[in-house]
Amino acid sequence: MDATLSGAALVTVAGAVRSPLHFVGGRIGARAGKVGFPVDLRDHLVFPGLINAHDHLQVNCVPPLGATAPFPNSYAWIEAFQAHFTEPSVVDALAIPKERRMRHGALKNLLAGVTCVAHHDPWHPALDAADFPVALLRDHGWSYTLDGPAYGPPVQASFAETPSMHPWMIHLAEGTDAVAAAELARLDRLGCLAANSVLVHGVGMGEQDIDRVIAAGASVVWCPGSNRRLLGRTLDPRRLHAAGRLALGSDSRLSGARDLLEELRMEDLLGTLDRRALLDLATEAGARVLRLSRRGRLEHGFVGDAVIVEDRGGDEADCLVGRRRADLRAVIRDGVPRIADPDFAGWFAAAGVETVPVTLDGKEKLLARELADPDLLALEPGLEHVPLATHERQPAEISP
Repeated sequence: MDATLSGAALVTVAGAVRSPLHFVGGRIGARAGKVGFPVDLRDHLVFPGLINAHDHLQVNCVPPLGATAPFPNSYAWIEAFQAHFTEPSVVDALAIPKERRMRHGALKNLLAGVTCVAHHDPWHPALDAADFPVALLRDHGWSYTLDGPAYGPPVQASFAETPSMHPWMIHLAEGTDAVAAAELARLDRLGCLAANSVLVHGVGMGEQDIDRVIAAGASVVWCPGSNRRLLGRTLDPRRLHAAGRLALGSDSRLSGARDLLEELRMEDLLGTLDRRALLDLATEAGARVLRLSRRGRLEHGFVGDAVIVEDRGGDEADCLVGRRRADLRAVIRDGVPRIADPDFAGWFAAAGVETVPVTLDGKEKLLARELADPDLLALEPGLEHVPLATHERQPAEISP
């Protein structure tokens, strides 16, 4: 069923406006549908669904390497990880069917308000499931790295086969040594630096490299948590963001933070960018870099994905950046709630979405039943099913 949200402030990078938000047929409508469920959201803010510009969905349940000295580049990290593959916990994790691990990586993102993900690995039939937890970047090209293991499509062939209007992604300059510093020039010599090139990490790039990226109209996906953990530092994001050539990615938990909200929270504490800039990276800038023309804003015709939070006062961006996933009141995908606080039960019911009671980091939530497979929930720390016998409290519903 369609829905109309009223009373909330709709937040964009430019600011907030108080206006009804209509979900019609899974998209944002200019006016209410003929039959729509009314949701009173006074004292709330609504943000666009977040965009994670880089993840490897199938390895979010694989234990990371233990504490190590920073690696000079990603190739050294990949080599060190080969021995890690023999660890019993890693062997057990990789024995889980890939379809389930991919759904788990997607669920990880959804719980943190991410509704669209760029998955940087070979396509898998599981990603085409109608009930897959998040939307995915499609119609894009990719390669894995310039060197290292023979994994994924060859660089030049993949770039040549990718239409110029679609993004082409590659891990690049992921390191702090001379090997990483030389990679942008190598990519350019191969003829693979263009306006649709999306370079993941970019830690080893110098100021002249950033000039070259901006001049080419290319972009970088910033994964600061992963960079600091593996390499000891990350790139300075300010020039690339100011030029509109930067997006934000969490990478997988194999090397990165728990989720995109955690990335936002940690970067906010470090203060390299202000909160409105960080919000931009996870919404409008992410959509622009990945060429997602109907995502990143709450506008007529855009996909009906949103994140609802309580209004704590002050600058609107402060109400999302810095929050943890359990603080989100609801995550909406295609115009219907997927996980929300219990008082959204009426909206779930009106939309025909069956729910399962769960706790998320100790807080009660309702989760769409199709996302609540016990084997899937078991992979996500902090997410637990609540047996019906113990779920006795009847919450008040969000009122029309």
